[in-house]
Amino acid sequence: MPDSKKVRVRFAPSPTGLLHIGSARTALFNWLFARGNGGVYILRIEDTDKERSKKEHEEDILSGLKWLGLDHDEFYRQSERGDVYRKYLEQLLEEGRAYYCFCSKEKLQVEREGMLAEGRAPKYSGTCRGISKLEAQSKKDAGEESVIRLKIPETKISFKDIIRGEITFDGALMGDSVIAKDLDNPLYNFVVVIDDFLAEITHVIRGEDHISNTPRQIALMDALGFEKPKFAHLPIILNPDRSKMSKRFSDTALRDYIDKGYVKEAVINFISLLGWHPEGDREIVSIEDLIREFSLEKVQKSGAVFNQEKLDWLSNLYIRQMDNKTFTDMAKGFIPDNWHLNEAIINSVKERINRFGELKELIHFYFELPEYAAEILSWKGMDADKIKENLNKAKGMVEAISEAEFKTELLEKTILTALSSDNRGEVLWPLRVALSGQKNSPGPFEIMAALGKEESLARIDKALVK
Repeated sequence: MPDSKKVRVRFAPSPTGLLHIGSARTALFNWLFARGNGGVYILRIEDTDKERSKKEHEEDILSGLKWLGLDHDEFYRQSERGDVYRKYLEQLLEEGRAYYCFCSKEKLQVEREGMLAEGRAPKYSGTCRGISKLEAQSKKDAGEESVIRLKIPETKISFKDIIRGEITFDGALMGDSVIAKDLDNPLYNFVVVIDDFLAEITHVIRGEDHISNTPRQIALMDALGFEKPKFAHLPIILNPDRSKMSKRFSDTALRDYIDKGYVKEAVINFISLLGWHPEGDREIVSIEDLIREFSLEKVQKSGAVFNQEKLDWLSNLYIRQMDNKTFTDMAKGFIPDNWHLNEAIINSVKERINRFGELKELIHFYFELPEYAAEILSWKGMDADKIKENLNKAKGMVEAISEAEFKTELLEKTILTALSSDNRGEVLWPLRVALSGQKNSPGPFEIMAALGKEESLARIDKALVK
């Protein structure tokens, strides 16, 4: 549990691509931690990479978070905070805790290759560490290219991770890190520390791929005299074969799941279980329960496997539990505007779909009877005369049922009562195909209830012509 200081967390995506499903989970865990502890949830767009940051990617991030319902309390965009970063860069340079490095990329590459050849971990050799401020300024005035490096102490750098326990790095193996290209172009490991400090972030909750960044960020915090937040590094999301999640196995962007029509509550439920479990390992967890029960101490260390079948199952479960008005509202955008869903159509597919992107294909025959071969009207090799006889028998029964009784249960009861149990398939198969034009479809009673008496009889007549 957090200490007495008010919890303040942040989700800090870079708009260099679409919102990843793993990043959506990071946002959710931060949001849950803030909401469950009466804290503040901050959204910070980390767009210091001017070349790769795109407005359309930022819009995708914002719309994805809005779709999930992860509302933020404060919002920042790093590209609007250049003066803030410059102030701290100048402070580090003035105090001698950072310095200008003039080593060329070619020189650094040669050094790197040499260290690797010797079996050593590559790091910056410190060539420019001892250059005086006067000499550095002279080089800059002469137009020499440079970057700004932070002096990393050659000592152990440790931090306690809430999920993983004590983690230690050896500063002697790291080398001085580049924190800015120049005073106006700071880099990630620098700006994140400044932003977290100024926003009074108490808990940094992020993916385990950031563990290697942490010691460099701690070294910067120490250089600036900043109080350190608590860290919690979430487990990576894995493919079913336990490799890092990739498009080879599943879609990686949240946008893909939105566009395919997955239910929001199912997606939240699903990603909340990627590395965390509630008491009793329940599979169905509401957002209210998540807020109440989520804790970092229950997050696992090992990778979380992305199980597509489980997501489909959850989404199907949430769809089945929907009232028909909600179902109709969700269906908008996935079917043509002139397709009007009635209760019978909804009930015929509600248990059959995992996502709304499947809906159009499953119900199109209600609105337009597809062309089909007469042969599929045959049940177990029935000839044309027998098919016609059974369709006429079905037609007669349908004609005798009033429009008011055109309900699934009443249709089923009336027609099955009139048929002997040993020849039902001979009548019901061609009837169902006549109504749907498909080998596979909902049952004939569901379809007739959806179509109504007039359209049902019209489709039987079309089958008789075939």
